[in-house]
This record gives sequence, C-alpha cells and structure tokens, in this order.
Amino acid sequence: MTLRKTVCKSSLVHVLCPFIKGSLALVIVITGHAHAQTVQSSEQIDFALTGDSLVNQRLLIYKDPATLRLYKDISGADAAFTNFESGVPDGHSSASAQGGGLYQSSPAWVLDELSGIGFNLFSTANNHAYDFGAEGLLSTIKSMDDRGLVHAGSGENLALARAPGYLDTEKGRVALIAIASSMTQGSQAGEQRPDMIGRPGINPLRFKTVYTVDAKTFDTLQSVAKLIMHDSANEIVDDRETYKNKGNQPQLIIQGLTFVRDNATAINSFPDNNDLENLVASVSDARREAEWVVVSSHTHESGAEGDDTPPEFLITAAHAAIDAGADIFVAHGPHILRGIEIYHGRPIFYSLGDFVLQNETMQFQPAEIYDALGLPSTANVADIYDTRSLLDTRGFPARRAVWESVVAKVSFHKDHSLAEVKLIPISLGFKEPRYERGRPKLASPEQSKSIIEGVSKLSKAFGTRIVFGDGRGIVVLDPAKPK
Repeated sequence: MTLRKTVCKSSLVHVLCPFIKGSLALVIVITGHAHAQTVQSSEQIDFALTGDSLVNQRLLIYKDPATLRLYKDISGADAAFTNFESGVPDGHSSASAQGGGLYQSSPAWVLDELSGIGFNLFSTANNHAYDFGAEGLLSTIKSMDDRGLVHAGSGENLALARAPGYLDTEKGRVALIAIASSMTQGSQAGEQRPDMIGRPGINPLRFKTVYTVDAKTFDTLQSVAKLIMHDSANEIVDDRETYKNKGNQPQLIIQGLTFVRDNATAINSFPDNNDLENLVASVSDARREAEWVVVSSHTHESGAEGDDTPPEFLITAAHAAIDAGADIFVAHGPHILRGIEIYHGRPIFYSLGDFVLQNETMQFQPAEIYDALGLPSTANVADIYDTRSLLDTRGFPARRAVWESVVAKVSFHKDHSLAEVKLIPISLGFKEPRYERGRPKLASPEQSKSIIEGVSKLSKAFGTRIVFGDGRGIVVLDPAKPK
C-alpha cells in the first residue's frame, strides 16, 4: 500500500510527520472500510514479540503442556522477535575491561534452541553485546550468520550496526532495526572513513538528561562545584538546541550532569539528535525495502515516576520511529514490564520484560567480578551468584516482577491496519532453584490475571485499555482511532 510507505525526512520528522501521519491514517481507515464491503480478506500477518533472552540451558527438551502451548504460540507467528542479551564468544575472546554487569556468554547451541522455538528476528544491540570485546561481538554475529538468522543492532562498523536485517515471509518482507541506549563505555560502533576502518560495536541511542532545580538549589550546586572542580570546569551555557522549551534559563554542567535553573523541579531527557536522525533514516530506508518494519530498543533507563515507566527520550524515539514508517516499536532492558501505547495505529511496547533469564548458570566469569565482590582466589562461580543476591534475598532473585512477563502477539490486516494486540502471560519460575528458574512457560490462571492487571495499570497513562479474558490480555482498539 503506497500511502503507508510515505517517508518523512529526518529534518522534518518532528514538525510534519504527526500531521502527515494522522492524515494518512484517516485515508487508510476510510478506504479500508470501503474495500471491506466488497472484498473480505482474512489474510493477516502475525508477529510474536518478547523481551530479553539470556539463555544458557536447553529449552526444547521440555514437553509439559504449559511450555509446549507457549512455544506453539511463538512458532505459529510469521515473524517472532527476541533480544539476544548474551554473546557467543569463541575461545580467543577475552573479557572486556568493563562488562554490562555479569559477563554474559552462551554456547552457540542456544541459538538453535531459540530458533527451534520459532524465533527468526534477533536484536544484538544491548549492554552485554560487548562483554567480550570486539572479538566476542564479531563471534556472535558469525554464529548467527552461519545459521542464517536475521539480526540487527551490531556490526563491524556503525553503518552495518545501523543497517536493517531482513526476513522474508509469505506475508511480506520484514525489516528489523535495533538500537540500545543502555551500553557499556566504548561499545558503540565507530564510523568508517576512507582512511580508517570502522570499529565493531552496537547501534547507539545516546541521550541527555536535564535536571531542573529551583534557584536556591542551583546556587548551592554552583558553590559545591567550585569546591570539587576548577572554576574553568564549571560551564554556564544556553543550550537551546537540547532544551528548547526552557528559553534563556542558565544551565550548569558538572561532570556531564546538566542542571537548569527554574521555578519547578523536573527531570527531562532527550535523545541525541544525530542518533535520532540516523534512526529515522534507517526506518525510512527499511520502509521502502520491506513490507513491515520493526524497531527494537534496549533501554534500562526509567522515567521520573519509577523504574516501571519509560524515560522521556525513549518515548520521543518511539514516536519518531512510528512517524517515519515503523509498524512496531518494542523495547526491553529493565527486566520488568512497562506500559503499552497505541500511537497512530501502531503498537509501542515500552518493555516486554524477560523471555528467558538464565544469567546464574553461566560457568565462567572473569577475575574482575570476583574482585568486585571481595571473593578469595578459591571461590567459584556459584559463590558469585550467592554473594550478589545474598542467597536470593536481594536483586533479581528476590523480585517477583522480574520473573513474570508477557509474549505480545500483534496482527495486521493485509491493508496494514492493526487487527489485534494480544498478551500471553508467562512465568519464569520465581523462587524456584537457580538451575530451574529462568525458562518460560504459560502462567497459571491466577498469575495470568495478576500479570495482565499490572500491565493494564501501567498502560493507562498512554490511554491504552487492556481487558483480561480466556487467560490472556487483549488491547482494546478504539474504532474512532486509526488502526
């Protein structure tokens, strides 16, 4: 459908696209309705979308009904996405000086387990992609390429990290673009030049956070800055490009933190202009090369209201991606669920939590982890996991929300209108032993109701209504709005 493929140029995306998009959506609804009166078509494309997969154990060996029904839901989709939040380093990859937490590494056969479930779209842009440096990242890419898996978000240089991956399906070609705002220092890919090769890494979505404080607090910060820094390092700037709505209020930058003087207190965040423009350009490219476009973002950062709310810069990026032509925007990273928004008839999942979380059954960790935890040279990897969680009394093992999630099923009609958004509740085994928890299966009826009620509450802030029925959540699509 040509109307749906209209491209919004990056320089005009914030000014023109919301108006263009709304107009196009109106035309699509009218013409789609008229067409439905004469030619009925039940052909739809179905997407299955999940959050993070940190896999270190076999998944396909389980034959219990709750597992098999879940796998059937995923394998039945035309395109199934997960974020592969690990690496497949070969024996020559050493640990980076800085990891994304625990150093995530998996045997190559876990990719066969995921593809065996039905996944055929993989993001490789996340804070663990560089745990074993450039060699580990390139080894992961090679392992995926050797298996013919479609992936996006990392590459030998920045252009390749930004490039879409393409999946051919019977219902149309699908493009995947993957970005990450949460990443370790130095893990973003470097740009290629005629006289210098690029640096392997991930596709970044950098951002800036601005803290607005009252005059008294601002003056105190200035005084503190003079005590801990040279006066020349204190910088008062009028950064209108980054913070347009604050007019001429002065800003104080202290060691990378930006404070604005104003009457109210607030926290605002903004995506890096260059990264946002390149995201829009990637979507524009994919929009013309594929029938369907999915954008993925790995984002740990949270909004001012708490860690179950998305940051402002992510909302800005998600809207820009949809305005530029993306059909689905799916985020992950905080390891918990966040709300869902239907924006111009396109779903935005601000976090789908975890699909597999087996980050405590890795066999090896570098010396830095042992040293950071104060463990002796005689300690082993199990001591790391016991110490980090204080025997499961803190961190991920102690938080129920980390071990409950959903698989999102999204269906579109052939005319590109949104047909259905369904949420399948899953359990990853909260409070089960370390060697058992982390693998997904359908949640119990009682647990399913609780999970859907939780994501429904989080989605109300975006004007999204979700109802629970037959063990699943259904997003109520407003017929007055474009689908």
